Amino acid sequence: MAAPRIALFALEALPNARAVRRFVADHAETIAFVGLSNAERPATGGLIGQVRRHLARSGPGFLPYLGVNFGLPDLLRPLAPLTQRLAGSAGTPEATPLAGLCRRLGIPTLRVDDVNGAEVAHAFAAHAPDLIVTFHFDQILSAATLGRARLGGINLHPSLLPLHRGPVPTLHALADGKGEFGATIHRLAPAIDAGAILAQEAVALPADTTATRAAVRLHEHGRILLDRVLGDIAAEGAVPAGRTVRVLPYRGFPDRALLARMRREGRLLTDAQDLRDALTLSRRV
Repeated sequence: MAAPRIALFALEALPNARAVRRFVADHAETIAFVGLSNAERPATGGLIGQVRRHLARSGPGFLPYLGVNFGLPDLLRPLAPLTQRLAGSAGTPEATPLAGLCRRLGIPTLRVDDVNGAEVAHAFAAHAPDLIVTFHFDQILSAATLGRARLGGINLHPSLLPLHRGPVPTLHALADGKGEFGATIHRLAPAIDAGAILAQEAVALPADTTATRAAVRLHEHGRILLDRVLGDIAAEGAVPAGRTVRVLPYRGFPDRALLARMRREGRLLTDAQDLRDALTLSRRV
């Protein structure tokens, strides 16, 4: 069977940047279009509204994590052509922001404010993908949107589902202190991280890992699992049924008490090494 044509949705940030760029380069011939999430969605209050919500819930101690993982990569992305020339990394997929990489590879892209809106529906109609793949994407696809691809959709999640459902799974895995890190590929459902599991592997991480480095490592490992699952789908002509598991409680963004406990226990969200990684995303690996 031919490989399915993919509609890829991603929020490009430090945790997934290099892994998703490599994925796009490797699968360019089968990617129908790429939807890039607009993290500063006006409908949700824009950047100011999001910062206010994080401050109210998590306090200022969460801002360095957000800055390193999302803010700096977003601010520095327009400078990528300059930093690539200085670093000698021009043309290297892992060092090229997704929008520019897609332009170079001839892959259509769109900025996604609402994944269930009319613009995305038009992209599905125009490009007719077979399969949806979400790769560190921050919006929930409705049943109607999932139905726009004949094979439905799959997601890469950096945790051992059903553990740590939600937007910051490595933070909760680190906070739990049990070393339960891993990556999962699962079917997409109109609920957060609740679809049947297609592939899953535990990953051992160093004792001094931060929540940020754990997310980077697990997205890299998850990309390997994703390639295996895509191979299975191509061979079978369908997405496997997968393994259904009991859905555990949702683990959302941390509150102040959780962050305070993590600080007392020496469990770091981010550190100077992560900052360097965020500043050098456009350099050669």
